[in-house]
Amino acid sequence: MQRQIFTEEHDAFRATVHAFLDKEVLPYYEQWEKDGIVSRDAWLAAGRQGLLGLAVPEEYGGGGTTDFRYSAVLAEEFTRAGVPGFAVGLHNDIIGPYLTSLATEEQKRRWLPGFCSGETVTAIAMTEPGAGSDLQAIRTTAEDKGDHWLLNGSKTFISNGILADLVIVVARTTPEGGAKGLSLIVVERGAEGFERGRNLDKIGQKSQDTAELFFHDVRVPKENLLGERDGAFLHLMTNLAQERVAIAVAGIAAAEHLLEITTRYVKEREAFGRPLAKLQHVRFEIAEMATECAVTRTFLDRCVVDHTEGTLDAVHASMAKWWATELQKRVADRCLQLHGGYGYMAEYPVARAFTDGRVQTIYGGTTEIMKEIIGRSLLA
Repeated sequence: MQRQIFTEEHDAFRATVHAFLDKEVLPYYEQWEKDGIVSRDAWLAAGRQGLLGLAVPEEYGGGGTTDFRYSAVLAEEFTRAGVPGFAVGLHNDIIGPYLTSLATEEQKRRWLPGFCSGETVTAIAMTEPGAGSDLQAIRTTAEDKGDHWLLNGSKTFISNGILADLVIVVARTTPEGGAKGLSLIVVERGAEGFERGRNLDKIGQKSQDTAELFFHDVRVPKENLLGERDGAFLHLMTNLAQERVAIAVAGIAAAEHLLEITTRYVKEREAFGRPLAKLQHVRFEIAEMATECAVTRTFLDRCVVDHTEGTLDAVHASMAKWWATELQKRVADRCLQLHGGYGYMAEYPVARAFTDGRVQTIYGGTTEIMKEIIGRSLLA
């Protein structure tokens, strides 16, 4: 079906992103995968190209647009290029809103220009060894010492953890407050007592540095509190809809691209003296995946438009996230199967997509959490 949510301006932006990937990312991506980290030069190049801080006001060096369709274009093109390890979406769509909506004027002047230029790579540190989706289980603490916060604790599975110059840490500021006693504390590179552990060895997205972070009596200036004290729970809930729809956009783009790759493959690959595409089972598999992708795409495009207009709610964002990422997982598995032995070879895009995409149903809220959110809304 012909997509109708993009204008000529979005199409021009898509061409810009495509050219950027061809020049600044694809020639180096294999090396980044081996290194386990993306080059800082790529972040600076993205900043020069205007791909960072799309929603940041122009006065701080950003794109000055709240049109989420530009972020969708970025996510789709990075996904189709097979470069999920370059976490521009995390930087723009997940961390960016915290800085633009919660930061004081002084904080914006201090942090946003570097955010947009690529000089300041960002991360958000929520997950701990004993706490994932359950915010009440967070043990990292930030004690009010009058003129500073004293931060202690550890975090794990932190995307951009090695590269990050600015880390938004979810810490407990009121011990007896449960999930409501958490605050957002911004830790900057070089803070004494802030240490990075291992660059974790994952099964996919090898070039995306994912690290352990440790905080030992880190003195954080009082002016690095982001938003309200004990307000992290509300702040996190407010921004989750965008995070989840952004992940969903990447999910459907990945499924569609895998379908394209596999459709070409089964037309060319022969078995028993004829192309695989001539086998009824193969045609049925392609038909089922194409239909699932078309239906999902229609729903996701509606979610993108609704979010751009400010009307997307948490429930529909959760529906989009769990459905699109589970579809991505199913399509990756079926497409790998249709490639046969070649699908298991790392040199084939379908193999990398299989491992790179597996985390999609986990981060940003697991499928199980998404279903719980939806179920509660219907049965409350």
